[in-house]
Amino acid sequence: MPRRALVEHRPWLLAAIAAATVYFFVRDWPMGELWLILLKGAGVGFLAIYALARHASADGRLLALVMALSALGDMLLELDFLWGGAAFLASHVAAMALYLRNMRPSTAASQKALALALLAGTPLIAWLLTYDTGVTLYALALGAMAACAWLSRFPRYRVGTGAVLFVFSDLLIFARMGPLASSALPALLIWPTYFAGQFLIATGVIQTLRRRA
Repeated sequence: MPRRALVEHRPWLLAAIAAATVYFFVRDWPMGELWLILLKGAGVGFLAIYALARHASADGRLLALVMALSALGDMLLELDFLWGGAAFLASHVAAMALYLRNMRPSTAASQKALALALLAGTPLIAWLLTYDTGVTLYALALGAMAACAWLSRFPRYRVGTGAVLFVFSDLLIFARMGPLASSALPALLIWPTYFAGQFLIATGVIQTLRRRA
């Protein structure tokens, strides 16, 4: 990466990592609900700014929209679970649009099978964890997003893996609503896996767009 690009654009990634890390460690502090909500949204919010700063194309703007809607969902979840879920649903729809615009010209049968497993397995597991129709419908969109990411031309070891981490994080949320309600494990893993997934998606997409340009 050119030195000028490092100076001008890496701060947004560093700011995203810093905000996400600080939030993870202070989320239970009595520092005021509003400040915690803003801090929570800042992590992925900075990734949206990073996307706009690094690539001004239609795909770059669409990625920024994906991240901005996710950041909105992060904040709304602290106020209302339904509204937060709606923001994330919109984020998944935008992400699917991005991935469908950038599909691989050919895909191995094994990769198609894994995409199908994400599409069908995500809502199935969500149903088994919660027995909630609304959660299952949301999980269908989540699985579709991950399947599209896996079949897109963006690198699977970054964008595909990031989408899978996103799925894993949300499944932990669903598990906390059911069999892991009394476990401390979801609280430890949900935020790190979610942010790591979003970080991999943002940087993987931008890297590919810039390489193509």
